[in-house]
Amino acid sequence: MHRKSAYILFLAVLGMLVIGIVMLFSTSAFARDSHGNVYFFIRRQAIWLGVGLALCTITALIDYHFWQRTWWLWFGLAFIALALCFVPHLGMRINGSRRWVGLGQFGFQPSEIAKIAAVFFLGAWFSRYEKATKSLLYGFVLPLVVTSLLLALIVSEVDLGTAVLLGATAFVMMFVAGVNPIWLSLVSLTGLGGILFLATQISERMGRLAAFLDPERFKQDAGLQQMQALIAWGSGGMEGLGLGNGRQKMLYLPYAHTDFIFPIIGEELGLRASLLVVFLFVVIIVCGMMIALHAKDRFGLLVGCGIVSLVALQAAVNIGVATSLLPNKGLPLPFISYGGSNLVACLFGIGLLLNIYRQGVLEPVHRRAASMQVRMTPRI
Repeated sequence: MHRKSAYILFLAVLGMLVIGIVMLFSTSAFARDSHGNVYFFIRRQAIWLGVGLALCTITALIDYHFWQRTWWLWFGLAFIALALCFVPHLGMRINGSRRWVGLGQFGFQPSEIAKIAAVFFLGAWFSRYEKATKSLLYGFVLPLVVTSLLLALIVSEVDLGTAVLLGATAFVMMFVAGVNPIWLSLVSLTGLGGILFLATQISERMGRLAAFLDPERFKQDAGLQQMQALIAWGSGGMEGLGLGNGRQKMLYLPYAHTDFIFPIIGEELGLRASLLVVFLFVVIIVCGMMIALHAKDRFGLLVGCGIVSLVALQAAVNIGVATSLLPNKGLPLPFISYGGSNLVACLFGIGLLLNIYRQGVLEPVHRRAASMQVRMTPRI
């Protein structure tokens, strides 16, 4: 199973990408900011997809230890990019958040770079200080403080969903590295309490929490998206209304092509297609963890677990929001939702997993073959 995990992972991701392009074609034409062009979002997503696939290929070929040696460079780049969100004429304020940096007609989310940079840092740190993992200073305080530099900027952007995602991924990596679970639990509860406190101080986030607790009362404002998503699920049933025949995307469900594309899959293609998407995510998680667990060193193990955690937790939050199991967080569905920055970051992560697989499985085979050849070479 492990020797086929990379191939299964690639096929699952390819299936996700196909579903994403098909559903984006079905939903994006009705988006309010399509500028009257049916192919506006398709063309932009196709460009990002090309960039992501090229980056995935390059990353799969580069030895992943390169990222271990240069983690400080990517961490600094992420910090600067996050700071640019607050620079006038560069940072873009949308829906009350400063998450984007505009570059001409295109914009990107620096938080996507920050997530990858944090994974590199934690992987490199706990590989270097493996024997000090149980130490309070080197195993817990210092890595947490450094990671908090990125988290502070993300929280300042009013992007609480990404902050929670990055914090949870960091804690998963620290747990895998062997950090004391009691320390992690205490800080997790404190951090969750802090996020909830911040949410109550921001009117828009407080509205989302109130809508989650009482969706019927706020179904016309803060709870509109989740209520319309539930209507989409009910309309689709088991078989679905047919590809392109969905009604909620026709300006009833805001952002149907981004954060709430999953309910449209259920409405148009039915419950079976929705469960297929969930199954593909499970396949990606299982194959990714199998690759990480068979990595040839500690850095490969930690980075692999970090990448899988990022994809898995983001998918879980998006599906939880779309099914009203979680408050609205504004996180896209990996590989499927419209969003170039997230798509490129996810494909970059898949390339990393493929390289970890190559280093852990294929190269030892070549080394064994070379060793056999040396032993069989007659001595003169």
